[in-house]
Amino acid sequence: MTIRTRPRRRLLGVASALTVGAILLSGCGAASTAAPSADATPRSGGDLVFLIDSLGATWIPNNSSISSYQGNIWGHLTDKLVYVDAEGTLSPWIAESWDENADKTQFTLHLKEGVTFSDGTPLDAAAVVANIDIWAKGRPDEGINRIGLFPSANYQGAEAVDASTVTVSFSAPTLSFIPTLAYHGSILLSPTTLALPADQQADLTNDIGSGPFTVEKVADGDSVVLKKRDDYDWGPEAIGHDGPAYLDTITYKQVAEPSLRTASVESGQAQVAYNASPQDLDALKGEGLTVETPRYLGFVNGYALNTTVAPFDDVRVRQAVQHGIDRDEILSTVYTEDWLGAESFIQSTVPEATDRSADFAYDPDEAASLLDAAGWVKGADGVRTKGGQKLAFTLYPNPYLQASQSVDELVDQQLTTLGFEVNLETYDVPTYGQKVIGNAAVPATEITRSFVDVGTVAGVLTSQKKGDEDWFKVGTSDATLNDLATRIATATDRDARAAVADELQGYVLDQGYFVPLTQIVQRVYVQAPDVSGVTYNGLAYAYYLDAWLND
Repeated sequence: MTIRTRPRRRLLGVASALTVGAILLSGCGAASTAAPSADATPRSGGDLVFLIDSLGATWIPNNSSISSYQGNIWGHLTDKLVYVDAEGTLSPWIAESWDENADKTQFTLHLKEGVTFSDGTPLDAAAVVANIDIWAKGRPDEGINRIGLFPSANYQGAEAVDASTVTVSFSAPTLSFIPTLAYHGSILLSPTTLALPADQQADLTNDIGSGPFTVEKVADGDSVVLKKRDDYDWGPEAIGHDGPAYLDTITYKQVAEPSLRTASVESGQAQVAYNASPQDLDALKGEGLTVETPRYLGFVNGYALNTTVAPFDDVRVRQAVQHGIDRDEILSTVYTEDWLGAESFIQSTVPEATDRSADFAYDPDEAASLLDAAGWVKGADGVRTKGGQKLAFTLYPNPYLQASQSVDELVDQQLTTLGFEVNLETYDVPTYGQKVIGNAAVPATEITRSFVDVGTVAGVLTSQKKGDEDWFKVGTSDATLNDLATRIATATDRDARAAVADELQGYVLDQGYFVPLTQIVQRVYVQAPDVSGVTYNGLAYAYYLDAWLND
């Protein structure tokens, strides 16, 4: 067993925050001490400083747009065809409307006219076709990924019917297509950008979007400065904002230490701190700061168990882990009231989610019985063994999740009482990407994923189609899972698909493939009281088109 004591973070306070000023860009005004009135009038101008954990290693659009960090920047440089709100409701954006045929294999997009990329070229049907093609296919030989949740397997092609009309065809029913157009990977870029080789796409200054901001300056590993686009006038219908943004600039400044980020907002050196420690949120609220914890549509936070690696090649051991974790203790120890317990392996905000919490409820007696039945016997040191092997595995805290290490430490302690030997190995974001993500030998991956439509879950659960992620390493060996995944991906009726989604949730949990922990709040925003008008979409990203500063 590995037990690490992680002290509760203490806020730095204003005095300590003054030392942070040296690492911030100049020009940041002091934060107001009073929240604006409800009828405050938006005003133009001002520079918003957003402190972020990381700015990633590459800006190749297909590879970086789904990042929890870089997605914040892409959401302001680019637009999408469709907008999704926090309840999963779709509404027009660059696509003013859309049609689908009876068998859900062909979709027609009707585009808003007069939209241009920041280089002046039109965002027309030909540009949309070029974008859809690269979302679906990528250019893997060049290091440009396809967009992971795009329904690529059955994609036949897109065609520009005229300058403002696009038809998209699939070889099988694909109800998930229109919702996927609102996914944060589905960003619209100039065909000139898309034609660039990967090494040139990796330079953010070469990446031309149609969004409300453009790139003013990039300092690698340090900051990205965006400036308002004065001619922007095609924001999402749901936002209700006409014309360009109010803010002049947004500066995304990389500050790795969360306490430095929040202290800088406390002292007025910045306006937004991303991913504060959950243990600090109540104190920050008490100081008059705004704390936003939007939940996104998608999978909950939990462990995808590798069925090919001992001890998780035995369903009874997987089920023992499910029943051996006390989620109430995790919620009360690590999180605040903003977090909720998992009810399934998908978020309760997803329309097709059903409450399956009884399938993995905390029951240490049941967990012990399952391990006994599987032949794991406790030794004098409390660790179970079988055939000379310890009941041991390693957890790798996910650096994309702020409280992941604290959660894993608690899980370690809880499973240790059952006879597991749990070890923790902690990496930063780049190392985690190299050593954990995609590593077929990792026994348990703490994972979550946003998605806009439940039909896309099939692509992560098996490997029936090229590019499927096969979270549980079952390949195509589980005929029942294959059937459920196929049925949910190819349904033509939304009500019938909801019934399949319920069946799929029950089966995945019954097999112990996934161990739910909590409903995910992956993007936490601590905001100065002088910031108003921020909106959060269904992927839980802050959007500053309608935001302004009151100081």
